[in-house]
Amino acid sequence: MPRRTATMLASTLILIALLCAGVFFPVPYSEMSPGPTVNTLGEARGEPVLQISDRKTYPTTGHLNMTTVRVTGADYRMNLPEAVYGWIAHDSVVVPHETLYPDGKTEEQSTQENAEEFSQSQESAKVAALGQLGLPVATQVVVGSVQKDGPAEGTLHAGDVIKEVDGRPVRQPQDVSKLVTKHRPKQDVEFTIVTAKDAAAAEKAGREPVDTERVVLTTTASEEGGRAIVGIQAMVDHTFPFPIDIKLADVGGPSAGLMFSLGLVDKLTRGDLTDGKFIAGTGTIDDEGKVGPIGGITMKLVGARNAGARYFLTPADNCATAAADIPDGLTLIKVENLKSAVSSLEKLRAGETSGLPSCSAG
Repeated sequence: MPRRTATMLASTLILIALLCAGVFFPVPYSEMSPGPTVNTLGEARGEPVLQISDRKTYPTTGHLNMTTVRVTGADYRMNLPEAVYGWIAHDSVVVPHETLYPDGKTEEQSTQENAEEFSQSQESAKVAALGQLGLPVATQVVVGSVQKDGPAEGTLHAGDVIKEVDGRPVRQPQDVSKLVTKHRPKQDVEFTIVTAKDAAAAEKAGREPVDTERVVLTTTASEEGGRAIVGIQAMVDHTFPFPIDIKLADVGGPSAGLMFSLGLVDKLTRGDLTDGKFIAGTGTIDDEGKVGPIGGITMKLVGARNAGARYFLTPADNCATAAADIPDGLTLIKVENLKSAVSSLEKLRAGETSGLPSCSAG
């Protein structure tokens, strides 16, 4: 066999071997792509996304769509050709695997964390929406979870309302830890509580709970730093003036908060917030209505435009990234908080588009 032919054959075989290696050997990357969008004013799986009882609601039109990102699973191992295709494709993004699953987090752990964040975002969306409308929301500090084999196990329970610690009123979750850590390990600390059962009965009856119990716990030392703890996680719980339920399955994370709040505001006020327009958006929201940044903004823009959106409510901190690659036909509206989002929609309804806060690249 001539030397040139042999060289070409060897090169071809090496190339084939490299291609096979690329196909069969995984690379440490994952993929993000546009996920489905859901109109918070409409239905999902045959039932309203936003369900409000015992309160007058008003007809709505148009769309206020929350947006999502689809990601590959924690156990999925991408090969080199898939990664290359993802890098050059416009409707997907390839990122390091640890970006989506840090510290070796499993898919089950990630799903659980996303579910918890989604649940919390719903609560904050309700609080922010009612605050925007000037409607009262009662707040209280409750036992969120009890550490197994900790001092509080069997004595305090999830849902118990913490009124006082050592006779001092508790108004924020951090008040509990501050008061407990004033003690040394193995010292007693007294909690004044309303049991979860009594609190639930009072809420159902539409009254404030009055029966309290005093519980004495002996602190123990934390594993980190040796400070005094009783083995509970305190959190804020809200009591709403009327029932509000958000029904949406198979969605996780906190990024739908803004769109849930806007949907509630639209349903609870006269007039039509969207004026029949197709508006999508994203953003976390806290109890005060502040809108925070989210991940996967470019994929959410693509998903929104593919669904038919013409306007996209964009968290201020995501504006620069979003403005660098805007899908044709989509207008970005910068949002700082719920109040500014409502104001922008009112301007849009009135045709005052020149006054809308916009996003700029860089």
